[in-house]
Amino acid sequence: MPEVIFTGPAGRLEGRYQPSKEKSAPIAIVLHPHPQFGGTMNNKIVYDLFYMFQKRDFTTLRFNFRGIGRSQGEFDHGTGELSDAAAALDWVQSLHPDSKSCWVAGYSFGSWIGMQLLMRRPEIEGFISIAPQPNTYDFSFLAPCPSSGLIIHGDADKVAPPKDVQALVDKLHTQKGITITQKTLPGANHFFANDADLLLQECADYLDRRLAGELSDPRPKRLR
Repeated sequence: MPEVIFTGPAGRLEGRYQPSKEKSAPIAIVLHPHPQFGGTMNNKIVYDLFYMFQKRDFTTLRFNFRGIGRSQGEFDHGTGELSDAAAALDWVQSLHPDSKSCWVAGYSFGSWIGMQLLMRRPEIEGFISIAPQPNTYDFSFLAPCPSSGLIIHGDADKVAPPKDVQALVDKLHTQKGITITQKTLPGANHFFANDADLLLQECADYLDRRLAGELSDPRPKRLR
């Protein structure tokens, strides 16, 4: 798994990158939790998601947001981190011009950034949002949410209370043309202590079903 350095809006960004052998393989970007609360690309859940996509022959990238590890810059309360994510996708796409589709997966803070990236990039056709925090971050930009995806969280999450996540899911369920799949893990907290294996299994099962053509509405491709 190559270590990579690529150019971001605030300087270099550090990542881990695994290209597929297939030139037209889909791309997956995995986004880590909050930089000021210990989030890095080496978070176990981020690491596991990276390999989940890589095993399914995606061209896969995880990276450190600005100010983390060897990535330059300073924490920017989400605005700069969204620019980092866009630059990361640009960088992978520059190496894989034949790739037509992309997925984004994010955990906690990373899920908020990932959902914003989804709104900006029509080639993103699926998402996995782990423990999003609609009680902390504004998700009203999902108007409408353009792609089908998975929202997965624990019913013992005190950082992102289940009632707030449920309100977000209920809002997205009213939108036509997409299918939002929700999974709630019994007893799981925000950090999925003792539940990381089950979390990964649920994410992998969802991805496999999507790759088999399930759990999404046929939709016209958005224009870039």
